[in-house]
Amino acid sequence: MSSKSSETTFRELMDIAGITVNGNQPYDIQVHNPNFYKRVLRDQALGMGESYMDGWWDCEALDQFFDRVLRARLDEKVKGSWKLKWHILRSKLFNLQARHRAFEVGKKHYDVGNDLYTRMLDKRLNYTCAYWKNAKTLDEAQEAKLELVCKKIGLEPGMTVLELGCGWGSFAIYAAEKYNVKVTGVTVSKEQVKLGMEMAKGLPVELKLTDYRDVTGKYDRVISIGIMEHVGYKNYRTYMEVVDRTLKDDGIGFFHTIGGNVSTTSANAWTTKYIFPNGMLPSIAQLGKAMEGLFVMEDWHNFGPHYDRTLMAWHENFEKAWHELKDKYGERFYRMWRYYLLSSAGGFRARQTQLWQVVMTKQGREQPPCRIS
Repeated sequence: MSSKSSETTFRELMDIAGITVNGNQPYDIQVHNPNFYKRVLRDQALGMGESYMDGWWDCEALDQFFDRVLRARLDEKVKGSWKLKWHILRSKLFNLQARHRAFEVGKKHYDVGNDLYTRMLDKRLNYTCAYWKNAKTLDEAQEAKLELVCKKIGLEPGMTVLELGCGWGSFAIYAAEKYNVKVTGVTVSKEQVKLGMEMAKGLPVELKLTDYRDVTGKYDRVISIGIMEHVGYKNYRTYMEVVDRTLKDDGIGFFHTIGGNVSTTSANAWTTKYIFPNGMLPSIAQLGKAMEGLFVMEDWHNFGPHYDRTLMAWHENFEKAWHELKDKYGERFYRMWRYYLLSSAGGFRARQTQLWQVVMTKQGREQPPCRIS
């Protein structure tokens, strides 16, 4: 396809979404490099993200741009290049989330710098969707999320909790402080363990650098808040078997995860290359199949629109703190991180991605009382 025909095709696609190339609306795209059109039509999500990082185009409101693009389902109207076909084939041929790859995302994403995360996130360092139902600030919304989780799993003093994918210990610390429980958490990020254990000093909390598949013991509650996006479709059953193995017969299991509307075997090629190596989003069908025969699904709660607001709050904090971070991270990182946060917000706003909280119990156990606010 010639450069001229590529531009014509791209402009026609943008027209479907109500976006004007070089227009004057905040969601309109401003193109600086004529090679942009061919690159994006060829490499789709990867080309879109990389060309933004390279400064080939800009947009005042990236979140609004992606909301419009995804609502118009433009991603389904363009055939991908060999790069994208290989990206999908690779996910089918190999277990990209195998044990030997588990720590890649920790090193590349979660260890990027605690200085970045302490400025971007809330005071408890929650790096997952907040619950904004009755909250006005990010701190309030994240504490509301933690309290919601504690209620859903029926925490009581003296209980033991295993958290698969504990981050900086935000849930573990909150549960230990408010409910007097003992929490063991595992993560693949050494920086999260280091800072998290400093924050948890004096509390019955232990955070360990361990893959979720290697945990041992029996617990009253087994939960995860944001690990399922790293588990991979070849390992969903393994995850459920780990929960089954470590959960007491009368216990409660719980997971909080971003989810997709359709079953896939791979994720956005740009996101997996630059943000979350080997990541992918589960579907209801994939998770349901993984749970089958092991657990009774007690509750499935979707509050995906809350993630849009959470991401916009993170972006606001990031922008405010950038003057303190720019010398260390540089302009290309700034464009990458801004693209990541705002494109993700657009995805939730367009309802392409969801946020699920699922409560489950072992078969034969009495149904726990509903504690959902």
